[in-house]
Amino acid sequence: MKFEPKTLDFERSPYTGMTYESWIEAGKYLLEGIFQHIGSFSDPVVVPRKETKVSYPHSADAVWEQKAEYFEGLARSFFVAAPLIGADPEIAVCGYKLREYYKSMVLRSCTKDDPVSVGSYEQMQEVSGDRERAFQQTVETCALVICLWVCKPQIWDTYTKEEKDVIAAFLTGYANGNTVPQNWRLFNMLDMAFLHMEGYPIDEEIMAEHAQAIVNYYAGDGWYRDGHSFDYYSCWAFNVYAPLWNLWYGYEHAPYLAAKFEEYSNRLMETYPDFFDRDGFTNMWGRSNIYRNAATSAFDGNLFLKDSRADPGLARRICSGSLLQFLSREDFLYQGVPTLGFYGQFTPLVQGYSCAESPFWLGKAFLCLHLPKDHPFWTAKEHNGTWEKLGEKEVKEIALNGPALCFSNHQANGSTILRTGKVKKAPGDLHGMWNYSKLAYHTKYPWESSPAQDVEAQQYVLFDQTSGQYERCNVTFWRGKKDGVLYRRQYFHYSPEKETHWNHAVNLADFTVPYGIFRADRLRLYRRPVSLTLGAFGFPDNGTEVIRLECKGAKAILLKGYDFTGKEKQLAMTVYGGWQELSLVKSVGTNPDSEHSIVIYAKGEWHKRYSYAPGLLLSQVITKESLEDFLPEEIFPVESVRCTDPQGCGIYGPVEIALKDGTAKRIDFEGIEGELSL
Repeated sequence: MKFEPKTLDFERSPYTGMTYESWIEAGKYLLEGIFQHIGSFSDPVVVPRKETKVSYPHSADAVWEQKAEYFEGLARSFFVAAPLIGADPEIAVCGYKLREYYKSMVLRSCTKDDPVSVGSYEQMQEVSGDRERAFQQTVETCALVICLWVCKPQIWDTYTKEEKDVIAAFLTGYANGNTVPQNWRLFNMLDMAFLHMEGYPIDEEIMAEHAQAIVNYYAGDGWYRDGHSFDYYSCWAFNVYAPLWNLWYGYEHAPYLAAKFEEYSNRLMETYPDFFDRDGFTNMWGRSNIYRNAATSAFDGNLFLKDSRADPGLARRICSGSLLQFLSREDFLYQGVPTLGFYGQFTPLVQGYSCAESPFWLGKAFLCLHLPKDHPFWTAKEHNGTWEKLGEKEVKEIALNGPALCFSNHQANGSTILRTGKVKKAPGDLHGMWNYSKLAYHTKYPWESSPAQDVEAQQYVLFDQTSGQYERCNVTFWRGKKDGVLYRRQYFHYSPEKETHWNHAVNLADFTVPYGIFRADRLRLYRRPVSLTLGAFGFPDNGTEVIRLECKGAKAILLKGYDFTGKEKQLAMTVYGGWQELSLVKSVGTNPDSEHSIVIYAKGEWHKRYSYAPGLLLSQVITKESLEDFLPEEIFPVESVRCTDPQGCGIYGPVEIALKDGTAKRIDFEGIEGELSL
């Protein structure tokens, strides 16, 4: 059953109607789904799991994985429950008084030899026999201290001194213990900051070591590098935990670092609202997509700062829009709890570090309920920022060179499209490539996994006929924007052991059009014969009309249909010179929105080992959220293409592309070799 808010106010919230009370209702909706599976007051938070092959526990005998699952269930559901307890200490769900349940379970989880103890750090080291390992429990201790802070008068302050000491000793082990050298450092920092606030001794040297590392992961424009990658961990980890650390510890004890964390959060707020689309939708991109609207928690984090620059009315509009993106769908829940998916269950995105309770990381979005009811976040009138200023077919584009992110807001269809760079994945890491290496990510067309061996949505797939291998682009270098064109380079089957000239590659050049993205990519092959495909976005197939069109040698396929919820959808892919074929593949189980899907794809072949042949690949993908026909000039937008080389192959020198709307783009890869970054 999908969520339907009872309390709505379209005067204060003209876009969503959502209010403080609506969010309380949403929290109860999620908690009721959880607590219907808790048989008695003494049972831990364990919920049904639809997917059992990838996620953990991996076997019934994996006792310590079960302990980790207990802790995820407790700590992450607490993200939702804690602000509700703070708002109403007597709140009950499914007959359980939340305050009493979580007070009991938090203490028991930290108590050695209790049946629901999740294992102290020392116990975990002993059991694993690995003195260098970090444990999942470290992640959840951070959630635990945040939630104890959120409802401090109702739970933490009611423990006896002896009970607090038990919890503090448990936290201290993980605070001082091994961690993963990326966003995990913040978990240790917040554990220590909480303990310090409550009068317990901490190791200030460890605190300083972690804090300096975190501030030095910063890459610019509000984004932090998490390992090699950039993804939502910048938003739901760095830009949530660092502001809380400022409040608890940094402002007083590390003012330089606190000022940096505040500055970086405010820098994120300058552009982050445009990361979401006109409906406030979150883009499916990066790992841990099961956390969904947790991406909006960066707004909550910023609003906790002393000098917050987030726009409250815009922040609430986005937070509420993203919440409804998921909770308003019938397929979002499995037996009352969020699926291991983006919408419904979608196994291709599931990662082995997740369990059935992991999706409740999305509960971070509910930290906004810790803001008082009279806070501007709740009292300001909703507005839609950029979307209220754009003309009918105008596009706003932002390119951030630090994190290598380019996102465009398309007023014509209300979508936001993200293009990324500085991506490095292992050659066989399909999951990593789906999450990070696609050419574009679309808020209304979540990424599709492999529909066929030789086709990927929004990815090139190359077949090297000499080696007999299919190759995908696992590395994306970033050059950035120049004269309205975004330049990148992707390598097929890239390995650092090989000189790059022994890798097939493609120089990417793309620019926005009102309904999507136009591509003018140039092949960089070291041998032939090869064949190549390029897929459009995956299209939900719930009864689809397929229309084939041609215009002066250009080909297009148009799809008209509906998504899982019944909303009208339309997608067109057009190809020009360089490509020989345009076709489609139907698939099952590879699309996050619908069980059945269609991917349109272009195909070309290059046979002679050394040949001077067309190597500029022109294509376009455009979409609409209605069945209203595209104009002919929108499907076939090119008026002329003027190449530098007399043969007209476009494989060296600038290429001038004139469009039928009177605009023109100059594609020029000169100098890209010395300007690429990873």
